[in-house]
This record gives sequence, C-alpha cells and structure tokens, in this order.
Amino acid sequence: MLSKILSVTGRPGLYKLISTSKNLNIVESLADGKRIPVYAQEKVVALSDVSIYTNDGDTPLRDVLKTIMEKEHGNKVNIGSKASGNELFAYLKEVLPEYSKESVYASDVKKLISWYNILMENKIDLDEAEKPDEASSETTETVSE
Repeated sequence: MLSKILSVTGRPGLYKLISTSKNLNIVESLADGKRIPVYAQEKVVALSDVSIYTNDGDTPLRDVLKTIMEKEHGNKVNIGSKASGNELFAYLKEVLPEYSKESVYASDVKKLISWYNILMENKIDLDEAEKPDEASSETTETVSE
C-alpha cells in the first residue's frame, strides 16, 4: 500500500494515488480527501521508495514505520510538532538505534513522525503486501559444443 501513498514536494501531508496519465497524476489528500492534479514536473515520492540512513546502509521506511507501530501499539506518536531536536533524536534512537547521526536531521524525524501519524489516522495497513511487478520469465540459453 505504501507504493500508492505519496509525498509531494511543496505540499503538506500525504496523498493517495488515484489515477495516472502521461503528464499528470490525480492524487487525494489523506487529510481532507480533496483531489488535486500533480503534474509531471513536480517532485513526487512514493513512501515505498523512502529509506532512512543507518550506519550499515539504509533501512526501508516501511520497516521503521512497523517498528514505531509496535512501540506505540498502533496508536499515534505523542511527540508534539514543537519538540526539540534532542527529543526527536531520542525517540528515533528507540525505534532505529543504528540511524546515521551525520545524515538524519531533526526535520527528517519530525516528518517521519508526522507521516506515521497520518498513516495511523487513515488506517493504512503497513503489513499489506505490495503487489510484485509482473516479471517476465527469463529464459536461459545453453550452448552445446
């Protein structure tokens, strides 16, 4: 399901992909249900493509969101929007201890918590399996001499 949930640069909140065409997408705000066009030149990122920097590489956002959901028992995170950087990083350390201190900023943690809360408010299933792309069957050639 996270492949259909989008973040649009310059627009607050999260959006659900409704339809796609050549030059624009129609998305629906998870906050108020309003549908808006998003044009090809706007930067759009599916949450399934987002990851968080760690000391060992990257951790997919889905895994971090699941960890937060387990910690909060499916409830919203109670860290306010005015929380200090220290509070935000302390919370992130509880759910992702190996996060990269050089690459993750307080604004990233604030966005992570905001996204998690929006997903929980809208009862988005983080465990829902992504539909795999239809992979073409590969053929192997053998050469005999």
